[in-house]
Amino acid sequence: MAKSKSALPINIGINEKDRNAIAKGLNGLLADTFTLYLTTHNFHWNVTGPMFNTLHNMFMEQYTELWNAVDPIAERIRALGHTAAGSFADYSKLSTLPDAPAEPPKAEDMIRVLVAGHEAVARTARGIFPLADKASDEPTADLLTQRLDVHEKTAWMLRSLLDA
Repeated sequence: MAKSKSALPINIGINEKDRNAIAKGLNGLLADTFTLYLTTHNFHWNVTGPMFNTLHNMFMEQYTELWNAVDPIAERIRALGHTAAGSFADYSKLSTLPDAPAEPPKAEDMIRVLVAGHEAVARTARGIFPLADKASDEPTADLLTQRLDVHEKTAWMLRSLLDA
């Protein structure tokens, strides 16, 4: 994404090169998060079968959490002086996750898709840590830690539904 145009230069103690790299990584995280949000919401609408009530409610909690996560990620990108990705075209280029299946899968396969999605978002977040550490960017590191906790815990909970 492009660098944001500002009348005043940014002087927050992180050089421009590092801010560029961190913002690029965060835009990937934003794209992954939004893509996972869409897939989870899709599954909430389309889940069927004996696990309907459990999954319908669980998916609602999960897509709500994901929806609430996109704003802090985008705002951190803005604080670093860059434009946050905000179109489906941008997200399709930046995301490491596939789009939701055209035909909703069976409930157990929905769970598998979401486990893979949460693990992929965790990998994306983890990949930004070296950039944040190098730049002593504690706000980004804190944001990444929070996101990792959510995605790893959610993947574990979803995976637990498949244990028989």
